[in-house]
Amino acid sequence: MMEAFLASVQKNIKSEGEEVKSAILPLLKLIALALPGLILAHPKVQLVPKATFKLLSKLVFALFLPCLIFTQLGPSISLENIVRWWFIPVNVIISTAIGCLLGCLVAFICRPPREFVRFTIIMTAFGNTGNIPLAVVASVCHSSDAPFGPDCYGNGIAYVSFSQWVSVILVYTLVYHMMKPPLEQYDIVDEEIEIELVPADLSKPLLVEAELPGIEEKETGHSKTPFIPRLFNSVSGISQTNFPDLEAIEEGREEGGESSSESIRCLAEPRVARKIRVVSEQTPIHHILQPPTVASFLAIVIGVIPALRHMVYGAHAPLEVITDSLGTMADAAVPSVMLILGGMLGEGPNESKLGIRTTIGIIVARLLVLPVIGIGVVYLADKWNFLIAGDRLYQFVLLLQYTTPSAILLGVIASLRGYAVKEASALLFWQHVCAVLSLSMYIIVYFKLLFSYI
Repeated sequence: MMEAFLASVQKNIKSEGEEVKSAILPLLKLIALALPGLILAHPKVQLVPKATFKLLSKLVFALFLPCLIFTQLGPSISLENIVRWWFIPVNVIISTAIGCLLGCLVAFICRPPREFVRFTIIMTAFGNTGNIPLAVVASVCHSSDAPFGPDCYGNGIAYVSFSQWVSVILVYTLVYHMMKPPLEQYDIVDEEIEIELVPADLSKPLLVEAELPGIEEKETGHSKTPFIPRLFNSVSGISQTNFPDLEAIEEGREEGGESSSESIRCLAEPRVARKIRVVSEQTPIHHILQPPTVASFLAIVIGVIPALRHMVYGAHAPLEVITDSLGTMADAAVPSVMLILGGMLGEGPNESKLGIRTTIGIIVARLLVLPVIGIGVVYLADKWNFLIAGDRLYQFVLLLQYTTPSAILLGVIASLRGYAVKEASALLFWQHVCAVLSLSMYIIVYFKLLFSYI
């Protein structure tokens, strides 16, 4: 009886050891890929200049990552799968909403400087749903004994890619306006309440180039101004000659007679509607059409049309040569992403006015508290039959959406808006350093839950 008990204990210890090994090895691979970038970009070594990392980031952004998404999402997508995967984009919205609540709590407890309250909420709410989940899934599935089955790699990349478009839309609409520069950065120069920007040092760190190369070319006349407060509080730097003058119209009614005034009044655009239209015109929604997003949409369109899918994807497809070539380039995506991440960490943190207490609060909320809430959300969604029954990889990707550090794209928006650029760089640096430990811990927990309980 004692021998049977010892054998059972030994079996359990071995099983737990294999689970830990399966969870830790993928992260160790990613760290091993990031280390060369960290060493090469370190200021004391600097064997590879920053310009080289920027060039590599442009290749990842414009070529490697779109190839990876196109070759893996297309074969897996179909109208049936779009219906079955509906909870993936919904989960992004849920995780963002919960993150906003946590961000408000962090701002209430840690009391950051007034101009960084919105920044605190944003950095807690919006996680990385692109590069890091893709790298983690690719690393977990890149083995002959993949824990999620033989189709782990293709399905995992497809699940992650299917969620990216939601995040990009949220960032370039909601986040873009939430990251507006505070009015304190501006000086009133005359009684007409025109404003000018107080000069600031906006040197762009590598993290900006890592997510959206050439960001300086996308800056507009209003990107670095608090556009909405100016517009709705009559603090306007926009020439009002572009819009109908409502006061002139009223005067015209008195001078031009009843018939002409009625026709002018019908054509006049209401003030509130005019202001809303101007805000929508100044929202950079066109930035959503980035190469990775275009690749996602193109893969979805081809995947849902059987005739097109058979032409592009498959062993005997007429365009198999092109797809295979794209797949070869896609293999460079994950190693390149990790090299760039290592180079970003090699630069070290920038100075920050955010404060140590707020920085720690955001890191704890984003990397430790939010994943615990995410486990509860995914557990309830599974119990309510919102998820694909028995698909552990699907659940793993959903859990990852709660576990990653803040999106590097937030650093891009900070640079685009000229708001908290150094604070975003410093916070992203410390988050990614701490994420090495938090990701390791939670991936072990996820494996334990997925293969034992869920």
